[in-house]
Amino acid sequence: MKFQYSEKKVKLPGNVHAYAEKKVMKLARFFEEDAEALVVFSVEKKQNKVELTVHGAGTWFRASESTSDMFASIDAAVSTIEGQIRKNKTRLARRLKKDAFARSVQEETSFVPEDTEDDLSIVRVKQFYFKPMTREEAVMQMNLLEHDFFAFRDEDNGGTFAVVYRRKDGGYGLIDDTE
Repeated sequence: MKFQYSEKKVKLPGNVHAYAEKKVMKLARFFEEDAEALVVFSVEKKQNKVELTVHGAGTWFRASESTSDMFASIDAAVSTIEGQIRKNKTRLARRLKKDAFARSVQEETSFVPEDTEDDLSIVRVKQFYFKPMTREEAVMQMNLLEHDFFAFRDEDNGGTFAVVYRRKDGGYGLIDDTE
């Protein structure tokens, strides 16, 4: 596994990088040798933040964790990605390294049941006529319906398909078709 490190607003000693590499190498058993890991360290609001991105087998995994301790943030990020891999193991089995999920003698035994895999099948289909309207009308309609998003034909953009959505910060966002 290849490693890249980045530091934002912080200068860390080499032992933090070595610790991160040691912990991220636990994930290497899931990937071939050409996998890449990017670890970004930063400090925000007195929290030590680690953003871990692993790319391998044509799939991207990303985790971002913040704690009061940089080492704990590293552990949490690695644990999050390992959880993502385990949760989706049947879907990823064809892409990941052969025998990635085979139990080894060194592995600890856990009696906690594993998460069940999410079913990605479509269980309901709705068909709508998308009325041409302005962006402001679409936001108003979304609020009236108490939804988090609303699809419509954007009069302001020649009648192209668009979606307005409510952002976590309370504002609104727009996704439109650029053709």
